[in-house]
Amino acid sequence: MNKPVVVSEETLTGPVVVSDVAPAAAKAAGPAYVVLAGISFSHFLNDTMQSLIASVYPILKDTYALDFAQIGMITLAFQFTASLLQPVVGHYTDKKAQPYSLSIGMASTFFGLLLLSAAHQYLVILVAAALVGLGSAVFHPESARIARLASGGRYGFAQSVFQLGGSFGTSMGPVLAALIVVPFGQGSIAWFSSIAFLAILILWRIGRWYEPQIKAKKTVAIEAHPDAPSSRRVVVALLVLVALLFSKQLYVSSLSSYYIFYLIDRFGVSTQAAQMYLFIFLAANAVGAFLGGPLGDRFGRKIVIWISILGALPFTLALPYAGLTASAVLSVVIGLIISSTTSSIIVFAQELVPHRFGMISGVFFGVAFGIGGLGAAVLGKLADHTSIAFVYQVCAYLPAIGLLAVFLPKLPRHVR
Repeated sequence: MNKPVVVSEETLTGPVVVSDVAPAAAKAAGPAYVVLAGISFSHFLNDTMQSLIASVYPILKDTYALDFAQIGMITLAFQFTASLLQPVVGHYTDKKAQPYSLSIGMASTFFGLLLLSAAHQYLVILVAAALVGLGSAVFHPESARIARLASGGRYGFAQSVFQLGGSFGTSMGPVLAALIVVPFGQGSIAWFSSIAFLAILILWRIGRWYEPQIKAKKTVAIEAHPDAPSSRRVVVALLVLVALLFSKQLYVSSLSSYYIFYLIDRFGVSTQAAQMYLFIFLAANAVGAFLGGPLGDRFGRKIVIWISILGALPFTLALPYAGLTASAVLSVVIGLIISSTTSSIIVFAQELVPHRFGMISGVFFGVAFGIGGLGAAVLGKLADHTSIAFVYQVCAYLPAIGLLAVFLPKLPRHVR
């Protein structure tokens, strides 16, 4: 009935075979909604905790007299850990899936939050951020594979549900920081370790569902579709997709890390009010991330990628010159458009290399997002030497990188 799909290279020994459903049968069976809901909710909890790091930047900046370059280094410590390890984790789990690794990785986030709440030295803050990044590195590759397994053939939809949880989790960080961390101080971050504990329990249960879905078998050769792009075009397409996700992620990272300071500096709003404006932007990101996947399933991922990257360009160009209310409106429009590309980019990449889901997910969740973190550190340095307003004038041109989508190949119809 169900044909196994090898998720490792032909040269690897003892690869993991994921019992994926054949396309026709998958559509008949439909998605496993309970599993999708569980992994999406876990993504929500994971990214809620991660977003606290950026949300408490004003507190850390004032308490420890940090400059923007040091703030950028905190972002880099978190993103670089995830960037360095996610492809490694994905490559390993392609060879040998680890159904309970998600709950173990969440434990790293748990300890990272506790350390951040008690940190009184800049180096300790960096270590705490790196621990939270380690949890992200373990979580994303395997959870993306689980979302695909539970998709019932609706890969874009499943990826969007998965991304929806993460995007809403990211948007909740500023709200929780405004309501809890700002009034009660840095020590209150420890309260969020209870969220990590809840996520550990949920992920352990998902691991029990996942375990029977995998089994070790000998490698079998898979015939390439006659209309599939050549290996050279696949490499070019992957590089283009990384560049596109980099442009999107760097712009979102610039707003996530420095939008609060931009609003305070230009419009004189309070820290709590600025965090609420950041929440509005991040919530729009969450909605856009959910819509992008089903639209890609319906109309094709390539056209969604085109529209979502280039479509944001007029609005990003206008943002540095807008007033407070107009900035809030523009941030919503930008968030809705630019975030709709994430699911389509990741599923497109998975379909280009169909037997390396873990590694590809790790590369795109890790490397591309990590490069965004590196860019955030560079932007912090630029802000110290110029101004926050100048940073947003420069970042406004990032969506123009969407023109590279012209180099993406046309995929065979059966993999859309």
